[in-house]
Amino acid sequence: MRLTTAQALVRFLARQYTERDGSRQRLITATWGIFGHGNVAGLGQALVEYADEMPFHQGRNEQAMVHAAVGYARHARRLSTHAVTTSIGPGATNLVTGAALATINHLPVLLLPGDVFAARPADPVLQQLEVPHAGDVSVNDCLRPVSKFFDRVTRPEALIPAALSAMRVLADPVETGAVTLALPQDVQAEAYDWPEEFFRERVWRVRRPEVDDRSLHEAAGLIRAARRPLIVAGGGVRHAGAEPALRALVESTGIPVACTQAGKGSLPYDHPADVGAIGHTGTAAADRLARTADVVIGIGTRYTDFTTASGTLFENPDVRFVNLNISGFDSHKMGAVSLVGDAHEGMAQLRSLIGERVPQAYEEEYTRAKADWESLVTRAYTAPDDARPTQIQVLGVLDELVDHRDVLINAAGSLPGDLHKLWRTRSHDQYHVEYGYSCMGYEIPAAIGVKLAEPEREVWALVGDGTYLMMPTELVTAVQEGIAIKVVILQNHGYASIGGLSESVGAERFATAYRMKAADGTYTGDPLPVDLAANAESLGMRVVRAKTVGELREALREARAATVPTCVYVETESADTVSGAGPAQAWWDVPVAETASRKAAVEARRAYERRVRDRRRHL
Repeated sequence: MRLTTAQALVRFLARQYTERDGSRQRLITATWGIFGHGNVAGLGQALVEYADEMPFHQGRNEQAMVHAAVGYARHARRLSTHAVTTSIGPGATNLVTGAALATINHLPVLLLPGDVFAARPADPVLQQLEVPHAGDVSVNDCLRPVSKFFDRVTRPEALIPAALSAMRVLADPVETGAVTLALPQDVQAEAYDWPEEFFRERVWRVRRPEVDDRSLHEAAGLIRAARRPLIVAGGGVRHAGAEPALRALVESTGIPVACTQAGKGSLPYDHPADVGAIGHTGTAAADRLARTADVVIGIGTRYTDFTTASGTLFENPDVRFVNLNISGFDSHKMGAVSLVGDAHEGMAQLRSLIGERVPQAYEEEYTRAKADWESLVTRAYTAPDDARPTQIQVLGVLDELVDHRDVLINAAGSLPGDLHKLWRTRSHDQYHVEYGYSCMGYEIPAAIGVKLAEPEREVWALVGDGTYLMMPTELVTAVQEGIAIKVVILQNHGYASIGGLSESVGAERFATAYRMKAADGTYTGDPLPVDLAANAESLGMRVVRAKTVGELREALREARAATVPTCVYVETESADTVSGAGPAQAWWDVPVAETASRKAAVEARRAYERRVRDRRRHL
């Protein structure tokens, strides 16, 4: 079959499938694109040629297109994703941040940037990076360190092994992440006689490997002997669809479950064993249990320092770790008994061997702690109708209106901390907070990806003013394609999260507020005269403004019922905290200036030196 390289790639992608537990789905269900000279005549023409086989979405920002694909992939439990094509030049380098996010979060996305001419007829071509000592380098090489697989297809026939390798990595739960096939623009348009075998349907089976018996028995013995075991549920539980296995394990053993950002929702918030978030943004209940745990069972978690406070929170001098993870790299962390295998299968194996419950007094202890925390949350959510809401009270009003079908998306600022600690997750995939990379600008494009994955659900992108200004561009895409996402803009005039961190480390909130410059050069003048609601409206969004808690309730209700892309804009009071949580909060290691003349930094350094002594490396 004689086709161009680009035509062959599109036809190949349309015939790739994944299968897990007998369920089969397309691996690449659509392609996002922005066209320039590096891909318009190749992939651009091919996507027109085979529009009936490969759906297409027009993006406005290359990074945002990757975020949309990643949002889709997460809600497809990594079994499906999108491809993203760009021109060579700034279009290609704009992919780097999105690629890093995908790879860090172990979420699949296929990147198809154009590249400079392979045959060098025009050298240098427009936007070409010339490297005097290496003629084969282009700006696409920036994608190598953030890709799980990278290849540059310099001949048409080289596409065959490159494309097959790309699919293998995308479908592998251990290796998956961003996959890049750099496509020189002349090669994209070059014709070749392709073997029919290249275009047959291929099914990439996602297997569920079991844990080896020896490791399993060692771990089960450790858990049986524990008096205060604690499960830390990470994103691997959700990716594996292992929530039923987790529920069965905890209901047979009584072991409480704390969750990371990616693992929140592994149990619904009202399950008796769910003690909520762990780590720097953890609940008082979960963090207190972590401090005294004698065995910590990590399931599908990477133990990042912020979200689990892995270097300081687990204070029991005799604490031991058991890690169940599909990745050997992650399962060996914390000096753990390593269980390499699928989360669903591994938990089923463990349950068959443990066979006994935790002490009744321990269950009663964490049940009381959970109830106390829920009371704090209820009080924090409550506000009079005529008050201007705090950020937490915005979440409280939203909590009144949503059900298990709604999806909340967030990634950066102070919202992830409040959501992790306070949000009452009702279903396994309601809570969608990207915190592996915590990338500002993720929320709106990711909401589009999630809505494309599950159009029957209500999808909320929660954004502060800082993250909104980073990347509002895909609002235009939502309007263009009639994707009825709901965007909540919380205007608090600056970077609230980093402002608080800045103050705590002695940097005095320097350059974290969105205010006019004062006479002394600091950003301490009046709030900026910007109107983000008007901006969203100018991009085609329907906008509802709210000033009070009562107005917010009506605005959110109206937005939830809307069948068009809708934005709710609310100006919030200063960030607040949940009283009663302070002493239990885990410590996060952010270095403080060792020497300084300003009082704030000197005092922050003294506090840092007191806390850093608690840092511990679990070996």
